[in-house]
Amino acid sequence: MAQIKPRALRNQDPDKLRQTLFDLRSELSKLRGNAERGLVQKDIGKVRRVRKDIAKVLTVMREKGVAE
Repeated sequence: MAQIKPRALRNQDPDKLRQTLFDLRSELSKLRGNAERGLVQKDIGKVRRVRKDIAKVLTVMREKGVAE
């Protein structure tokens, strides 16, 4: 998944935002799990990008007044 732009998030409807948040959280969980198991070397850059994207989605959701 490419880096998410806040402008693109602001144009999404609440259901799409929730789905994006769910997808990002599951991707982060998968990355962390694989790193813990030693399947892949911990890719700090990718983990950091996903965490920042989650923060962007949560910020836009709070701006719009959308519940998680």
